[in-house]
Amino acid sequence: MSKNKSGINKTIRGYRQERGMSQEALARAADLSFPTIVKIESGDTPNPTIDTVKKIADALDVSVDKLLK
Repeated sequence: MSKNKSGINKTIRGYRQERGMSQEALARAADLSFPTIVKIESGDTPNPTIDTVKKIADALDVSVDKLLK
């Protein structure tokens, strides 16, 4: 059973991979730690803060709405 029921982890991973970014590159671009990105994508952090989601959205050049779908 998935740890993350909202699916934001898969959405973030999909956009990141679509852009050819590594998790490390996303972490740097979003000014977040590498472990934070790993935990979010793996579902270990199923409900990241809105500030974290905004940083990731900006780094991926997508709207917060798209990540939350």
